Amino acid sequence: MRNLIYIIAVILVIGWAVGFFTLHLGGLIHILLVIAVIAVLLQIIRQATKR
Repeated sequence: MRNLIYIIAVILVIGWAVGFFTLHLGGLIHILLVIAVIAVLLQIIRQATKR
């Protein structure tokens, strides 16, 4: 399950980069980046609480 979260985060970051540099979609791109960062932070927090 944790690999899935990392994969989703990577896909969102790639989508953000593509959109930022080519499509200029504005706010939507930044929302994708925020979602990716939140997904990674949640995974880190979950791993820290398991120990």
